Order: sequence, then C-alpha cells, then structure tokens
Amino acid sequence: MSGWRYFVCPVEFNNDSNRFQVDCEPSELFQLQDYALPSVLESFTGWTTVRLYPFQIHSIALSSFASIMGPFGGFFASGFKRAFKIKDFANTIPGHGGIMDRFDCQYLMATCVNFYIASFIR
Repeated sequence: MSGWRYFVCPVEFNNDSNRFQVDCEPSELFQLQDYALPSVLESFTGWTTVRLYPFQIHSIALSSFASIMGPFGGFFASGFKRAFKIKDFANTIPGHGGIMDRFDCQYLMATCVNFYIASFIR
C-alpha cells in the first residue's frame, strides 16, 4: 500500500477545486531500500541483500516486542490489583471488570510504542 501516495501522504482539501488532493514526496520510511543480510541468513537463504521499506523493519520490531512483552501488561495490572486487594478495577462489564481490565496489555504497549517512535523513528 505504500506504493500509493494516498496511503503515505496527508490528504488535504482544496477549496478551489472542491476536492481532496494528495501532493507530497513520501518520507524515507516509505521508499524502498536495499539491506544486507547477516551471514547466517545469507548462507541459509542464498540472498545477499533484501529490498524492504524501512517502516517494515520498524513493524517487525514492534510486533515482536508486542507479542513477547504485551502479556506482561496483564501481569503488572494483576499485581497492582492484588497489592490493593481488589478483584477488578471497576464493574462496567459484569464478570469481566472495567475497561482497564480489558485493555491492561494495551496500556503497557502504548507506552512502549510511544517511546519507540520518539526514540527511533522521529
């Protein structure tokens, strides 16, 4: 999808033509680049380089981190609740607790994703 500017550029409304327009040069994150493979992967695949968009590398890093560390958000929230001797944060959803109980993993990941974007992408 990064081949279409509509998906990687901001869409602006042009009052003169009464239409939406997409007019920008995509950032480096959305331009194909060649990457050299490590020797271990090179001997396994037979490829010396691979062409990827840089955002794909960031996506792989974030999804790997999320699948490994995401569940720990639930463990942290459970420990927090046990420390205060409560079963659920609220009773919004009967039998399931409150909204915080449903999204505890996402709160940890949102913090980590914000740190990742601020540190490595910007």
